[in-house]
Amino acid sequence: MEVAERLQRTLVKHGAIIDLYDDTVKTQAGNIVHYDFIGHKGAAAVLPVRSDGKILMVRQYRNAVDRLTLEIPAGGKNGAEEPPYDCAMRELEEETGYRTEKLEPLIEIYTTFAFCNEKISIFLAENLIPSHQNLDEDECIDVEPYSVEELTEMILDGTIMDAKTVSAILAYKAKYKK
Repeated sequence: MEVAERLQRTLVKHGAIIDLYDDTVKTQAGNIVHYDFIGHKGAAAVLPVRSDGKILMVRQYRNAVDRLTLEIPAGGKNGAEEPPYDCAMRELEEETGYRTEKLEPLIEIYTTFAFCNEKISIFLAENLIPSHQNLDEDECIDVEPYSVEELTEMILDGTIMDAKTVSAILAYKAKYKK
């Protein structure tokens, strides 16, 4: 199959988290079209599992959906060159107040690749060591433990709709809870 050809990428707006571009593309059919493209430096997330099997989730306000959400800990990389592993280690401690000696890769996802290149590397954290939360100035996070079964039910009833969280929980359940 022939691939479309990007002819031009024009920066429309540079933001703190994302950059918005107008892409001019020649389609496989030869048409010239414009696409919105959101450039993102990437992110990492962690599925922290306590020794009792409960998963630590973070409840926080999300402006984009104007509500409190229940998610796994996550955050943007400090630049595209930051290794996702380092970002995940930082976010685990900052958001939950726990750290670990080792993370295991769980799954990688693109959040919305129709118009954005945000890639999230998701890790499994076990053998959690109590530390302390170190929240950013714009964060107010409650940490809550749940069983895999409780979280699966919340996915199915629509309580949890966050793509990285759904992916992480279902991947963990498939790989480790057979």
